[in-house]
Amino acid sequence: MVRTVAEACDVLLRDGGVAHIRPLRSSDREALHALIIRSSPHSAYLRFFTGGTASAHAYMDRITGPGYGGHALVALVGGLMVGVAEYIPDGPAAEVGILLDDVVHGHGLGTLLLEHIALDAADAGIEHLVATVLPENRAMLRVLNDLGLPVDKRYEQGQVEVRIATRPTESLVAEIEARAHEAERSSLAHVFTPRSVAVIGASRDPARVGHRVLRNLVDGGFPGPVYPVNPRAAEVCGLAAHPDLASLPGQAELAVLAVPASAVLGVARECARHQVRALVVLTGGFTGAGGREAEQELLRVCREAGMRLIGPDCLGVVNTAARLHAAFLPGRPPAGPLGLMSQSDAVAAAVIERTGQLGLGVSSFASVGNKADVSGNDLLEYWEDDPATGVIALYLESFGNPRRFARIARRISARKPIIVVKSGRSASGSRAVRSRTAAAATPDVAVDALLRACGVIREDSVQDLLDTARLLAFQPLPDGPRVAIVGNSGGPQAMTADACERLGLVVPDLSPATVEALRSRLHPAAAVGNPVDLTAEAGAADFAFAIATVLADPGIDAVLTVYTPPFGAGLDATREAIATATRSAVKPVLACLAGHDELIDGRVPAYAFPEQAVHALARAAGHAAWRARPAAPAEDVPGIDLAAARRIVAADLAAHPQGRWLDEDTTARLLSAYTIRTARSVTARLGPAMTGPIVQAVAGEGVEVILGGVAHEAFGPLIMVGLGGVATELLADRAFRVPPIDRAEAARMIAELRSAPLLHGYRGRPEADVAALEDQIVRVGRLMDDLPEIAELDLNPVIVTADGAVAVEARVRLAPAPPLPSPFRRRLR
Repeated sequence: MVRTVAEACDVLLRDGGVAHIRPLRSSDREALHALIIRSSPHSAYLRFFTGGTASAHAYMDRITGPGYGGHALVALVGGLMVGVAEYIPDGPAAEVGILLDDVVHGHGLGTLLLEHIALDAADAGIEHLVATVLPENRAMLRVLNDLGLPVDKRYEQGQVEVRIATRPTESLVAEIEARAHEAERSSLAHVFTPRSVAVIGASRDPARVGHRVLRNLVDGGFPGPVYPVNPRAAEVCGLAAHPDLASLPGQAELAVLAVPASAVLGVARECARHQVRALVVLTGGFTGAGGREAEQELLRVCREAGMRLIGPDCLGVVNTAARLHAAFLPGRPPAGPLGLMSQSDAVAAAVIERTGQLGLGVSSFASVGNKADVSGNDLLEYWEDDPATGVIALYLESFGNPRRFARIARRISARKPIIVVKSGRSASGSRAVRSRTAAAATPDVAVDALLRACGVIREDSVQDLLDTARLLAFQPLPDGPRVAIVGNSGGPQAMTADACERLGLVVPDLSPATVEALRSRLHPAAAVGNPVDLTAEAGAADFAFAIATVLADPGIDAVLTVYTPPFGAGLDATREAIATATRSAVKPVLACLAGHDELIDGRVPAYAFPEQAVHALARAAGHAAWRARPAAPAEDVPGIDLAAARRIVAADLAAHPQGRWLDEDTTARLLSAYTIRTARSVTARLGPAMTGPIVQAVAGEGVEVILGGVAHEAFGPLIMVGLGGVATELLADRAFRVPPIDRAEAARMIAELRSAPLLHGYRGRPEADVAALEDQIVRVGRLMDDLPEIAELDLNPVIVTADGAVAVEARVRLAPAPPLPSPFRRRLR
């Protein structure tokens, strides 16, 4: 369980609007009385019963006065206070109440306030919240019942007493994620499916950005009103121009800003006044100290007005299904299944142009620029349910909230593939480290582990991204790694088979029935093993027959056909043969047409070189294997005393506020709280030159393993297991994961090691107790996940024998750490 912190934050409402939640202040009294005045008598009755409005005003005086013993949160929308929620402690329970402005009923604000109040109460040690509700207040009863926490109801004297257990549960996480998803979808609908668009800074000069965006909107056939805003023009791109937003004949839902940086804030405030719902700020110049301050003010304006913000310093947005081309791209991208986000304008322009050439196309596109507001996490939520999006591709330069990304991506990857290109692989960590684990666990290793855990496919280049996306967008996932290769040239087929072996794919023997069927129809010179070599004389009909035949083999999961032009029937006829043979295929089929990158029949991806095709297929097979893993049930790990571990950490940091490497006794006590086995030792001083050698019981002969963890500032904890002892750095045989880690994942980590055979009786060695090592990995993962103050941890070596696993040397460094953001607390970053 991660620790939470109550603080001011912005939250998304069900309709996509934005509210600000913060702790109550005594200075809120006047605003709270105004809330009562705006509320209907019926609302006051439902909250305060027969006391009604008079009790409501007295209540506001009480909670803002001296000596108030409760905890209250308020909510503001557009700067107006529209809600208040509180709990008043009474032993392990607390009375809870909430009042909302009538204008925000039905927007999900009451649920948000209750979520935050419940989490604050849990952090304060409150076990139950108790709400007394009138039976006719069905809306409040529904909110309490659907919160996602255990609820018990009792009916007494015409009232309903509702008791809510505050301990966060998996059910609460599921409910919160569902509500957050609905809110994100609603808010980004204003970006991708607006009813109307204003282009502010719509120039008459065709070379200017504002003109190009307007031209793309007009030529793309946007079905709603498009309003050019230019005070010095009567007409732009054949549309009547307007001097400002106030003069528009209708409401602008989305505004695209192509104005100088110095004018952006003023224009954003004007958009706020006229209830624009989303901004796309194309303007750059928001770098450096002054620029960053201006960007923060821009975000504040947008949040207070409930506007979502794309950018600043971006290319714009596209939604081909809605015929929205609000971007200054060289051309309009064709429709297709790829949802694309990029932090780099240059990369985005190149990718979109290439998707058109490859027949891939895009469903929607966002260039996020500085990511002041909308980020990849938000876009993932939008694309999850978008019927036009089949594959999601992200070009990232940074992660805004890696933990939230992991939760969202893990859910989406089970239904839609996500491909990421993350730049900056060579960047080194900025802080000095002393443990072997921390030295090995670079930020790029952390990115790899994070993406692996949530089923995201990481690519090194845009070319690889497009190659993989084409296969995933148009072909089914393979059931396994077994590939049949069909071609007309031995050399390219051999290269294809070699590439398969390097990337973990299997080229198995074909079944006897398949071999016999191939021999019955193909030229006698053809090789009917796997690869199937049709020879250079093979015609289109031979290709079609061979492809269909190997597709029917139950021992084959995918077919890769390799054609080298101009032999045989020629390129066009071979394309048609591939199309004909695969129209009813239920297994993935892809082609290598030497020298040609394209899409055959609108669905069969073809690659210029065999290595491209094999790479894409290996990625698809790996993703299919990730999806096929059964969901791991929650595991109970016995012997963990979290309270004791927290006391040890708190006491040591109190004595050493800057943190330190723990002494041997404190390290042993901390590890013992998680039943992490260490060698029993005593410390002694042997003469003035020796400063405390460790005398330990002999652990026994076994395999030396290193097990450790490091807390990355951005990515959170990362766990490592590898070959230990003096060979750790020399061989770099290591596997990494982000916790939590279950026994099955721990087993997969061990299996990845090149040295894993040493644990399984290699060359007559005794079998090691691998289950004990798995248990240690799980416990270290829990320890690092539970205690963010553990900055570095090394158990090296861990001796794994036939009788168990024991750490001979253990080192732990503590450092102050801020409370982690909670997955239970909804908030905009």
